[in-house]
Amino acid sequence: MFHLILKHQFSDLKSFWLLLFCVCTSVIAQQNNTLNNYPNKPITLIVPFPPGGVADIVARPVAEALGRELGQPVLVENRAGAGGGIGMGLAAKAKPDGYTLLLALSSLTVIPEADAVIGRAPMFALNDLRPIARFTADPTVLVVRADAPWKNLKELLEDAKKRPKAINYGSSGNYGTMHIPMVMLEQGSGASMTHVPFTGAGPALVALLSGQIDAVASGPATVLQNIRAGKLRALVQWGPQRLELLPDVPYLKEEGINVQYAQWAGLFSPSGTPEPIVQKIRSAAKVVANETRVKENIYSAGSPIQYLDMPEFERYVQQDAKKMSELVKRIGKLE
Repeated sequence: MFHLILKHQFSDLKSFWLLLFCVCTSVIAQQNNTLNNYPNKPITLIVPFPPGGVADIVARPVAEALGRELGQPVLVENRAGAGGGIGMGLAAKAKPDGYTLLLALSSLTVIPEADAVIGRAPMFALNDLRPIARFTADPTVLVVRADAPWKNLKELLEDAKKRPKAINYGSSGNYGTMHIPMVMLEQGSGASMTHVPFTGAGPALVALLSGQIDAVASGPATVLQNIRAGKLRALVQWGPQRLELLPDVPYLKEEGINVQYAQWAGLFSPSGTPEPIVQKIRSAAKVVANETRVKENIYSAGSPIQYLDMPEFERYVQQDAKKMSELVKRIGKLE
């Protein structure tokens, strides 16, 4: 009897392991099939700002070229708010399957620290998103309307010191890529201006052109066409040297202010996205960054391609996050 029971249990155990092997084999085969067939439906590229800003200007040609390279449409979805935090948070929480990507600006490295300083619930953590490729990295350019009374930076800063808080400037939100450089300028010069946050560079630029605000600091891609059209006057830029596209515009060090800032734009996936999918996107992004049509489109808007591949971009993001964390702590909680 005991022998029969053992034989029966052994038979059941053998059946169990056989069933488990079949299930595992099936799951692995299904996963491999999913990875091999990626992508087999459209991909969403979240842009965490409204149309008209640097992120959107970079995202449109990149999305079109990525779609051609991957064989599926890449659809841009603008999800603005909280200086880019809302869209970035949505991307960070998206299913990590390669069908939701993010085109973020450098505010991505600022927002987690800003959340901590403000004391609000974090919209995302930096390690929730994986850097894949950097496409651009441009110094911010400070512009005023062509009919503004300030012909150069010195005149603007002298006026701002005589009339503290009287001159105002627009941005894409607190601690964002248009706000941080202006705070750096104020701290470096001793001037004091009033910050007016908008949902993105596009709305801030409209407010500047319509006379609602006095100044805007944004990437060249946002303001270049209006500078060339004679509607805006560029006073200074935050780079380490003069820009090829704006050779007559001085950089801050030339003006005696030792401040630099780069507004970069890069591609991210939610952390946990399978490595083969990440590598496929990475390979496609590299092709896209070297595509003549993409380079010409982005350059004509004012931003030359400054590509960084994944390993270099990951290091760049970590270094930028450290620098921005220290800056946000110095700025402190904004009222």
